[in-house]
Amino acid sequence: QSKIDSVLKEVNLQMSTYIPVSELSKFNSSTDTGWISASAGLLKVIAEAKKISAESGNCFDITVGPLVNLWGFGPENRPEIIPSDGEIANRKNKIGDDKIELDTKAKKIRKKIPGLYCDLSAIAKGYGVDAVGLFLEKNGIENYLVEIGGEVRTRGKNDKNEDWKIGISSANGGNGIQKIASISGNSIATSGDYRNYFEENGIRYSHTIDPRTGKPINHKLVSVSVISKDCMTADGYATAIMVLGPEEGLAFAEKMNLPIFIIVKEKDGFKEKMTESFKKYLK
Repeated sequence: QSKIDSVLKEVNLQMSTYIPVSELSKFNSSTDTGWISASAGLLKVIAEAKKISAESGNCFDITVGPLVNLWGFGPENRPEIIPSDGEIANRKNKIGDDKIELDTKAKKIRKKIPGLYCDLSAIAKGYGVDAVGLFLEKNGIENYLVEIGGEVRTRGKNDKNEDWKIGISSANGGNGIQKIASISGNSIATSGDYRNYFEENGIRYSHTIDPRTGKPINHKLVSVSVISKDCMTADGYATAIMVLGPEEGLAFAEKMNLPIFIIVKEKDGFKEKMTESFKKYLK
């Protein structure tokens, strides 16, 4: 237990935005645009985030924090009025993961503009799950399930010598299970926006911000579950697809051969949709 806790403590000290002395917090607070040393873990997560961003047409942006704050989902609290187009444009100039450069060989990182702010909360949790799983494997444990905040990594079999089965929650506000997926040897991550939002003049504003528009998403996709070998990858893709929306998201997943399961809110209730590659995991 204490060793697993120390693995997670290390991840937090690398990637937390809540710990002032974390590696990421120091990077965010610095106005230095020169190269600085970075841990292998931080470099790995940012590299994966940039890859997913490029693949998804910039629908996954780890620098989107200033826009999240502007819309009241960060430490600046909810705005009394909806931000103007001018305010949104001003913040958009301060974001973009193309403003982060990596040198993985030299283990260095730099920001191109002094005020760049990086938030890894949509991918670091998956990395933490992977880190615990890899620690268990290093210690000879072949059969395990690791779960942190709904993100899951599995290897081997459960205590009944059966494949690990994961329940996907329903989106109707209850505690029901929508589907059961058998995912042994894989990871699963879910992204949803049906719990964190505010309403203003009858319009619902999601906490998920589309980096392309600078505004909250306003489509009918309420939940995305992605299966991948690693939890970090599943975590990042789930957020990217959440931004893309039901039609674009499904098309993107089919193109990338990603097993995904989505729940869409329609006039007559919630509808399930999935890619062909997801069906083989259903039990």
